[in-house]
Amino acid sequence: MITLSSAQLAAWLAAFMWPFARVLGLLIAAPIFGNPRFPLRVRLALALIITVVVAPTLPPLPQVAPDSLPGLGIFAQQLLIGLTMGFALRLIFTAVEMAGELIGLQMGLGFAVFYDPQNAGQMPLIGQFLGVLTTLIFLAVNGHLLMLSALAESFRDLPIGDLPGQGTWLAVAGWGSRIFAAALLLAMPVVAALLTVNLALAALTRAAPQLNVFAIGFPITLAVGFSALLLTLPWLTPVVDGMLRETMEALLILRR
Repeated sequence: MITLSSAQLAAWLAAFMWPFARVLGLLIAAPIFGNPRFPLRVRLALALIITVVVAPTLPPLPQVAPDSLPGLGIFAQQLLIGLTMGFALRLIFTAVEMAGELIGLQMGLGFAVFYDPQNAGQMPLIGQFLGVLTTLIFLAVNGHLLMLSALAESFRDLPIGDLPGQGTWLAVAGWGSRIFAAALLLAMPVVAALLTVNLALAALTRAAPQLNVFAIGFPITLAVGFSALLLTLPWLTPVVDGMLRETMEALLILRR
């Protein structure tokens, strides 16, 4: 007859509960998986499957009862680590959508907005368009597989029970500023072209005040904006791919 002690049951529960918290935190905040339209049951099932696969490869766990106060603290810590990893990936999508918002405002499409369930708010048309393209690029470059690979490596680089090093959260915030700087550079060609058009329209209005600048300028601004956006779209894939891979490398700072 097989007998199990309470210590063995607690160890088995801890070996599953603590990594499950990190995996679930990542899936809650990560792009695509964190979308409110993504079924909650599927998200939980994925977290369970990933945890079952990853649990046998984990390094030794701390000898703490999972139902004790320190055990609950470890659970909250793992959940926070997963949320941080998902948030870092989500910054890529937010930055590209911000670039689309800047482009839309310069084109005069600031009034054209749609409801974005991902952010639970209104999103400009161009930002929504670039967000969908970024999602497709994320799947095309196997970003979801890279995300799961980084998750599995995080248990080796930052074992359960170890605290992130000093300056970790400031480093994550600094990485976010780099992502938004890349998005600004992504929008810069279109913004520069539209700025040139606006300056030309201003000079034309100064030379011929009788012209209706709104009737003439709006179609020209739209045409130039869409043309410049079409020319910059081929550069979106390498930019998103580069930001994704740099984000995966930046997540390794959690161990320092």
